[in-house]
Amino acid sequence: MKLELRTVRAALASPHMAGHGTVAERDLILAELRAADGLSGHGEAAPLPSYDGVGVDEVAAALQACGPVLEGYRDASPIADVLARCSEATVLPQALAALDLALWDLAGRRLREPAWRLLGAPAPLAVAVNWTIAAADRSTAAREAAEARAQGFPAIKLKVGIGDDAARLAAVRAFAGPQMAIRIDANGAWTLDEAAAALPALEPAGIELCEEPVAGLDEIRALHGATEIPLALDESAGDPEALRDRVADLVCLKIARCGGISGTIDAARRATAAGYEVYLASTLDGPLGIAAALHAAAVIRPARACGLATLRLFAGRSDPLPPNAGSITAPRGPGLGDGLLDWYR
Repeated sequence: MKLELRTVRAALASPHMAGHGTVAERDLILAELRAADGLSGHGEAAPLPSYDGVGVDEVAAALQACGPVLEGYRDASPIADVLARCSEATVLPQALAALDLALWDLAGRRLREPAWRLLGAPAPLAVAVNWTIAAADRSTAAREAAEARAQGFPAIKLKVGIGDDAARLAAVRAFAGPQMAIRIDANGAWTLDEAAAALPALEPAGIELCEEPVAGLDEIRALHGATEIPLALDESAGDPEALRDRVADLVCLKIARCGGISGTIDAARRATAAGYEVYLASTLDGPLGIAAALHAAAVIRPARACGLATLRLFAGRSDPLPPNAGSITAPRGPGLGDGLLDWYR
């Protein structure tokens, strides 16, 4: 199998503000695995430097290190075997994710089956999704909350730790209505003392959960139980100890950080065994990453809304996986699905 890489830069419609920094554009790596029989599978590497600590140059180098390994495999080699050998060449999960996605896409196109069926799911899942608000001002946040409500989204995700949190949250609640689930995400920006003061103050607004209120497992463990708001691991889910013993209520898993579909399903099984509730999200992925999460969701079957409705945040690119009344279903086409590659042109 031959590996070809191309970097795609995609601008966001407006700056995406979070506790780890502000993102105005995304650099993604489109990976193509070309088999000897002429079939190709595509995957995506989606490193977000401010979130992951690695960028496209490092991930591209890791992918190139896997090139000789891939050349030694026949077209129908088991995906687990190929990934195991590639993990000896690189440990970067974003690189392994791109290869995992391309391998599942290639396998599905060879067998003319969607990835969710190859994964053993009886049917695709209509995945409930949340609307993400990253604006720092109240008026924009309130307007987006009203739009999310009008479009039938069941949940809104609001960034906190970026200033004016209480006022923005109050505005969002007012425009979203009392039935909308609102989750908040600090991206580890608060100290333990700041989180212990902020969360009880925000509780009256009705918070579904808080992702990564503080940074690191020890601090999340210390905060757990000090608030009525359920806590979710996000960045800390990548810690090797995170899924062994439960330190929070939920865990948010992401395709890029888990090493692809295979790694995400494995992480979900380990998290569930440890007592976590699991849901999925994206790191501002392109449509291949979103589709991969939807295929994985057919196996994981998360009960809560997932953060996968993020393609609308990009400027000048049509959304090939648009939500319908607050949910998205995995494509039924072969592999990861048809009609996804035009987005990367």
